[in-house]
Amino acid sequence: MSEVRHVTVVGASAAGMSTAEGLRRAGFEGRITLIGEEVHLPYDRPPLSKQLLSGAWEPERLRLRGEDVLTDLRLDLRLGVRAASLDTTARQVVLADGERIGYDALVVATGAAARRLPGTDGIAGVHVLRTLEDALGLRDTLRGRPRLVIVGAGFVGCEAAAVARDLGAEVTMVSDVPMPLSDVLGPELGAMLSEVHREHGVRLETGVLVEGISSEGGRVTGVRLADGRTLPADAVLVGIGARPSIGWLEGSGLPVGDGVECDPTLYAGSGVWAAGDVACWLHPRTGAPTRIEHRTNAAEQGLAVARNILAGPGDAVPFAPVPYVWSDQYDLKVQIFGRTRDADRMSVVEGAVADRKLIALYGRDGRVCGAVSVNMARAARPYRALVAEGTDWETAVGARTELVT
Repeated sequence: MSEVRHVTVVGASAAGMSTAEGLRRAGFEGRITLIGEEVHLPYDRPPLSKQLLSGAWEPERLRLRGEDVLTDLRLDLRLGVRAASLDTTARQVVLADGERIGYDALVVATGAAARRLPGTDGIAGVHVLRTLEDALGLRDTLRGRPRLVIVGAGFVGCEAAAVARDLGAEVTMVSDVPMPLSDVLGPELGAMLSEVHREHGVRLETGVLVEGISSEGGRVTGVRLADGRTLPADAVLVGIGARPSIGWLEGSGLPVGDGVECDPTLYAGSGVWAAGDVACWLHPRTGAPTRIEHRTNAAEQGLAVARNILAGPGDAVPFAPVPYVWSDQYDLKVQIFGRTRDADRMSVVEGAVADRKLIALYGRDGRVCGAVSVNMARAARPYRALVAEGTDWETAVGARTELVT
């Protein structure tokens, strides 16, 4: 075990909590300072667009750990305070209130912030969905059954559309991609999701760019499209992705780009590690810079960083996960193992798209790179190994291949 007596973690969500728990489980008896910008006890984010937004859950149910568990972890917990800058020479985090927190090892787990449409700040009725306050604000709006326009057809947009329809809102989903999640799942499953959303009353405007927001008296009235049309709206949800929260690291000397740039062990140098949505590390299998914005990855990276901090940079182990994400939309449960984006082929190996119950494999450069299940969660488990091993495509699926168009 390396000579680390004080670990400071900036970011009190899944990755930060996982790091703290991993340190304690491994026998670390030193000081752990956990800094969080939000005032809430650490909470889980995936339910924000599902159970919390629908009203099935209240905020307390989102907590990652109860207060008794947090007490047992013996954390120096600093909530409701933002990290303003980092001094790697002095090994200190400077908080927005001017306090300086030292460290022997620092974990950057600040996650990502929702992207916003330019010119929408301060316009009432324009929402993003990243924090607890975001979800509660949108939930209040949906209770009025508004005309909701969702900008973006990714995970957040699709899940929010499903919830909003169930609550009786009039929903239009706008995106520059041809079909919901087609950039991730490909055209065949994208078409299936299009059918499902339309069957539930969602109006789809795909393959079109958004030019801006129309407003009157400081409140949104519509979404302007690049083709000249304006979609009337009482409320707008912007779900166009997220940016890694690295602004506070400017001038620190830490390598940043699309996140905190790390080696394969998640080490960024100067005693600094990164975990979660903010970490961009060199994947040990591909050698490519990789950043993953998914809950499971955040938890796994936190545990990996905890182990590597205690081992020390010289004995740290590369992080080589099989990414996993799930999405609940109406009666569909979609699960994704590995990386399906940019696959050059896809084959349905169990079930059928027409039945909306299937398992599909995705390949790239002759190897399996991902697997997707729709309403076949248990049957999908064995396919994870094919993804992890990068199994030869022909071996995995034989002649049943079809190139993704």
